[in-house]
Amino acid sequence: MTRRATLGTGRRDRRGAAVQGRFLAVVALVVLCFGSLVGRLGQVQLVGHSDFAAAAAALDTRTLVVPALRGRILDARGLPLADNRTSTVVTIERRVIVGRPDRAASLVREVAQVVGLPAEQLLGRTWLCGEDGAPAAPACWAGSPQVPVPLAEDVDPTHALTLVEQPERFPGVVVESRPVRTYPRPLGTSAAQLIGYLGQVRADEVGAATGLTAEDLVGRAGLEEQYDDVLRGTPGRTVVSVDPRGLVTGVVSRTEPVNGRDLLTSIDARIQASAEKALAQQVAAARTRGWAADSGAVVVLDPRSGAVAALASAPTYDPNVWTGGISATDYAALTDSRAGTPLLSRAIGVELAPASTLKPASVTASVKAGNPLRGTYDCPSSSRIGNRVFHNHETKGRGHISFATAIQISCDTVFYRTAYDAWRAQGGLTARTDAPDPFAEVAKGFGLGARTGIDLPGESSGRVPDRASKKASWEATKDQLCARARTGYPDVTDAKHAAYLKQIAVENCADGWVVRPGDVANFSIGQGDVATTPLQVAVMYAAIANGGTVVTPRVGSASVDALTGDREDVAAGPRRRSPMSAEVGAYLRGALRSAVTAGSVRGRFASMTDWPVAGKTGTGEVVGKRDTSWFVSYAPADEPRWVVSVVVSQGGPGARTAAPVARSVHETLRSLR
Repeated sequence: MTRRATLGTGRRDRRGAAVQGRFLAVVALVVLCFGSLVGRLGQVQLVGHSDFAAAAAALDTRTLVVPALRGRILDARGLPLADNRTSTVVTIERRVIVGRPDRAASLVREVAQVVGLPAEQLLGRTWLCGEDGAPAAPACWAGSPQVPVPLAEDVDPTHALTLVEQPERFPGVVVESRPVRTYPRPLGTSAAQLIGYLGQVRADEVGAATGLTAEDLVGRAGLEEQYDDVLRGTPGRTVVSVDPRGLVTGVVSRTEPVNGRDLLTSIDARIQASAEKALAQQVAAARTRGWAADSGAVVVLDPRSGAVAALASAPTYDPNVWTGGISATDYAALTDSRAGTPLLSRAIGVELAPASTLKPASVTASVKAGNPLRGTYDCPSSSRIGNRVFHNHETKGRGHISFATAIQISCDTVFYRTAYDAWRAQGGLTARTDAPDPFAEVAKGFGLGARTGIDLPGESSGRVPDRASKKASWEATKDQLCARARTGYPDVTDAKHAAYLKQIAVENCADGWVVRPGDVANFSIGQGDVATTPLQVAVMYAAIANGGTVVTPRVGSASVDALTGDREDVAAGPRRRSPMSAEVGAYLRGALRSAVTAGSVRGRFASMTDWPVAGKTGTGEVVGKRDTSWFVSYAPADEPRWVVSVVVSQGGPGARTAAPVARSVHETLRSLR
């Protein structure tokens, strides 16, 4: 008995020890696992805190951009050319739409009834563009799913008040005021091409580098584009928390936007309005005479500083067509060539032959070529240049006259001869491509053939032909020219014009790179291949008026903080000397004054004795079209303060259409002394 009892007790002891060992092993495993967990938690909290915090933020929050209030564009006296008005906007939170779509649809219909708008129009906005079943843009909502959806804009505030007063009936519906870009048109001005407009940001512009988001509006033309960074300001940021459905549950942080700065310009609404009105009146008058007068421009420029007081362009339009988004129909009308492409600025973006307005530059070039400034030159009714006869605009000769008289009566044959003689001195047909050409060099020295550097986008460079540019052009087009030399122009309905074009092609096929006598003759009177903008010609006459300095035109004067009044001036552009000597400059100023007092426009300015005007007409010939009408002037002639450059395409003689426009503008300038 005793032995068996002892044996049983031993077995129990061994089993207990085994159980105890297993228990201790489990405990040790638990402790080890717990230790690992604690260690991992410590690593997460102490070592990987920033990484996991960033990941959590990316998963649980969204950053929304809060647009800054756009700065205004002001004229020189502070009148707004571009401003912001308040629009009453009705929005609905996305959580209401997503939570119960059926209830949301019913709610939106009630809102539509209150604000007096079609329900379908508002219902379309409850869809995100791209969702299955969403209507086509712009009916759907193309913005962020984290921001309230704008159901209706420009709502009558009295109707919107009902929504505010009954929040329990309209849950998630909010009425707020938002700024909308508007163009006040002070004194009836348009200035549409000058001011520009706003457009939706493009996909390739969105990103951290630009700071732009898909909802932003940016300047797309004119001053709105040129000074977009200044006007747009700095957007704010709102970080919101979102639930797994992407719906906003709260605001984590907010950075307030910094409003854009106002742009103060040199434009004077009084002068701009006068230029636009006079241009429109004379275009209409020219049309009554049977002339197409399809477009035109006026530039008013301070010759001392380059400050631009007016840039008028016709045809024009009401810039408010862009407010709230432009329709496809309206945009098509603005870009329609049959309507004159109203979006295009005729002051800086269109190149035309300057005609006789180039003759002051030709006087300068003639003197540089060795002709005496105060000599006399034959003015016959026609002149043989090379193997062609070039006619004066008058049918009778005037005998030997001075350069001043040649400008006054606009004698062409004087300049034909001096240009031809200079061409022969350079080597004629055998001259090197880089042979110096005083006529081309002087024109370029006055700023023609290159952008003026005005602070506006879309400026054309114009064209001053010389041997190098003519050769490059010929090499680029010779295959087409030779093909036309063989086939002619069967697509041109006017037989005479078609024959003329074929003759040109035949002449230029083999050696069109050669500068011929006819090229330099036409150039000397502002015809042929030379092309300028009204602004470029204004800059040239500014240099004559101010004694020889070529200025860079500027529209922007300063940016101003509307709250603090802090002002930052816009940097002035470069200035340089023209190729005109002081003696030639004084001579030209006298000649341009006599062109007004004794020339074809003397009757229009005779009464302005207290505001003496100096200037030159131009009548540009265009094959198959009515003449281009030019008049470029400055005043007062003895102490120039303003240059006025006027052009009307297909407007007839310069004295008939362009000069009356300039007269009206000078009357306004005279009254503002």
